[in-house]
Amino acid sequence: MGFDTLAALTVIELRKKHPQIKLIMVLPCKEQDRKWRDADKKIYADILEQADKITYTSEHYHRACMHVRNRRLVDGSGYCIAYLKEDAGGTAYTVDYARQNGLEVINIAEK
Repeated sequence: MGFDTLAALTVIELRKKHPQIKLIMVLPCKEQDRKWRDADKKIYADILEQADKITYTSEHYHRACMHVRNRRLVDGSGYCIAYLKEDAGGTAYTVDYARQNGLEVINIAEK
């Protein structure tokens, strides 16, 4: 499972004790799971069913849809919680963008 899935499942679990917590999904496109394994699609569908709000940055997949999604996440946040182990790639770019925008970054890979 990826970090996004683990984070969503953690929020769902935390809501049992803290019902004020909301699960807001900002997704790159409606068809992001089209090439996933059936088991992963089921977990994803279960998460979506429990979300308080779902927004998509694009109707369909395109080369930049993950980049657009990541920027929207940063632009709408006060904190950036990431699992970053590499100095390059999409996560590194997003963490750098978050820092440039004054967000406190919590990298749980360093904990």
